[in-house]
Amino acid sequence: MSPTRYVFGVYHWRRRFRSIGLALAAIALAAVFRRRTADPLRRAAAESVAVGASVHVVRVLRRMLSPPPWAVERAKYDALAERLPLADAERILDVGCGTGRSLVGMAPHVPPGRDVVGLDVFDSRIVLGNGPELARRNGARAGLEVTPIVGDGAALPLADGSVAVVTACRVLHDLEASAVDRALREIHRVCEPDGAFGLLELPLVPAGVSSDPDRYWPDRVSAAGFRIDVLERLERDGNADPYLVLVATPIAEPDDG
Repeated sequence: MSPTRYVFGVYHWRRRFRSIGLALAAIALAAVFRRRTADPLRRAAAESVAVGASVHVVRVLRRMLSPPPWAVERAKYDALAERLPLADAERILDVGCGTGRSLVGMAPHVPPGRDVVGLDVFDSRIVLGNGPELARRNGARAGLEVTPIVGDGAALPLADGSVAVVTACRVLHDLEASAVDRALREIHRVCEPDGAFGLLELPLVPAGVSSDPDRYWPDRVSAAGFRIDVLERLERDGNADPYLVLVATPIAEPDDG
């Protein structure tokens, strides 16, 4: 049986394609310069430029393919999903679902017939191919009937207390600090009183924030009115940074600050 094929798009593709294009242009110019000069030092300099640009292209391509646009990397989503009450959740919301990688990752833990909502701004300028239809298609290939909603995590277009489980996977650190707080308060608002919120994050914080990620995320989630039930570091192979896995329950009104 052949593996299921997914397409999750290429992240930061414009910047990376531009970088590759400039490096290829440098390689071409260096090759032309080398052919037109007989001076050994100038030829060596041209070769050095070409080698440096080639190394840069390889590095950028490696970043583009880490993870590959078709890879699920299910282990980190398993770590989060196993700590969430997905079996009892009638409605599940994934904030910042993008092309659906996190939904596909958690799919084996979601019983059939659940109402699964994927919310994202669906900005294809950041992720090549990012759009509601791709999120729906990838979800369907994983056995989920996903309802994509175009929206902002800091102003969720959902009713109060209407979602049993809310997740946010590797997305909140891309927001400004004030937007993080608004998004967490919105997640608290739409979460059922006995629901749950699951956060999967890299050890990163929003730009301009100096706090330690291990303290920043539980502090902000607590300030949004949640009780932290699970806070774990998920170690990864090699020198890769660990993930933060956090599961919380709404218990109070968010702090005004």
